[in-house]
Amino acid sequence: MRLVTHVHESSERPGALVEHAGTTRVVDLAGVAATTLDILTDPALADAARAAIDAADLAACPALDDVRLAPPVRPGQVLAIGYNYEGHRGPTRDGALPTTPNVFVKTRNALSGPHDDVVLPRIPAQVDYEGEIAIVVGRRMDNVAEADALAHVAGYTLYDDVTARDWQHATSQWTLGKNFTGFGQLGPAVVTVDEAGDLTGVELEVERDGVVVARATTSQMVFPVPRLLHLLSQVIPLEPGDVVATGSAAKTPEASASHVPLADGDAVTITATGLGSLTTRFVAPATLTTGDLP
Repeated sequence: MRLVTHVHESSERPGALVEHAGTTRVVDLAGVAATTLDILTDPALADAARAAIDAADLAACPALDDVRLAPPVRPGQVLAIGYNYEGHRGPTRDGALPTTPNVFVKTRNALSGPHDDVVLPRIPAQVDYEGEIAIVVGRRMDNVAEADALAHVAGYTLYDDVTARDWQHATSQWTLGKNFTGFGQLGPAVVTVDEAGDLTGVELEVERDGVVVARATTSQMVFPVPRLLHLLSQVIPLEPGDVVATGSAAKTPEASASHVPLADGDAVTITATGLGSLTTRFVAPATLTTGDLP
């Protein structure tokens, strides 16, 4: 299944994306469960959701273009991984691969949905994109063996780890540069493991304003998903609904050479085989009015 959270009369409801007659439709699953996470974590509700999808009158379901999506899940924590693809690695001794992942936290204010514009900061900031595949946890993980890790995954989605590079590198920690409000766009759908598989051979591609700026496959991950989850769970228990963003591919040489910070009107699209596409649109902040703080 391709599960989403859609907004209906100001409330968030679970749903599923289904192709019908050349159009992506949204099947409302509010009659099955209260949230998408409920369906992802309860096998009985997952079966009920599949039955509801099979029984739906798809021609009567709204087209995705006519529906607003919220983040598919609202994680208790988002852990993100730096330098997790060959060609995009941090400093190592003698070129050796790292033995421990570079982990940082994305705070709750950074979460945004697939139809939310990312508002550029009012203060000066060199804003950049990082297109990633994200893991959604389905079962609690606490010191889980590598061989058992995939059994705890509910599904996969896409994530734009938006980053202010100047703020990221202003201190020895990355927290400020990673966590301006809206700097973590998640979605559009969580593709369940039974449909997405184990991510073997998945191609990840990032476009900026229609030009490919990064490309990699999951076979280039320094820490593949099972290894990554095993290592994280040795330290930090992962709860259902938590998200792990697995790292970004390196920019192409051409994109690196011509890179400029993101500006009002720019758009970045992340695509991964079997997981769909996520487009982040960047907009200027509202004009300051009398009494506003800079």
